[in-house]
Amino acid sequence: MRTYDDPCGVARALDHIGERWALLIVRELLLGPKRFTDLRDGLPGASQNVLSQRLREMEESGVLRRRRLPPPAASQVYELTDRGRELEPVVLALARWGSRMPFTSSRPLSVDALMQALKSVFDPEAAAGFSCRVELRLGEPSFLATVSDGSFALARTAEGESAQAVLHAGPEALRDVVFLGVPADTLRIDGDRAVAERFLRLFPRPEAHA
Repeated sequence: MRTYDDPCGVARALDHIGERWALLIVRELLLGPKRFTDLRDGLPGASQNVLSQRLREMEESGVLRRRRLPPPAASQVYELTDRGRELEPVVLALARWGSRMPFTSSRPLSVDALMQALKSVFDPEAAAGFSCRVELRLGEPSFLATVSDGSFALARTAEGESAQAVLHAGPEALRDVVFLGVPADTLRIDGDRAVAERFLRLFPRPEAHA
């Protein structure tokens, strides 16, 4: 493993998660474990060899681990350790900082990147006095968003969970509504439409750096 050979805590942290793609792997795993192929889908710019190398390094550093799911899935997944999950505030802070930079990529946002973008720009003041449970069905993945007392939580939808409204959209369509001002009536909404539309107004687009 390469090292900065610097006693500063920042340098020691970057010894473990400062290599290219490492923090984006953390981003992809913050909402739950994934198979290698799922990580490839979320990080299309990373080659298979580089991604494999980063996963090995991060496993050796105790940031993530491999686990085999029980039957009938019986597939191997990667998941963050407790140490790895402690990086969530770091990832969100970087997302908030970076969201004010000009777009330089034409690639679409991954589903998990979009979910972290929502968490990074959520406005507690706009949510004052408002509570809701909204399911975000973004194709195959589905997430339950919970707003309560000015807080915002996201988790993969578990079987049997209920929501006041369900948004059906591809990641790009949801991004366009939340961040680019496309009208919400372009989305299919089941359940309480007023709740869903209020929910969509809780994520103001960050002002760009001058």
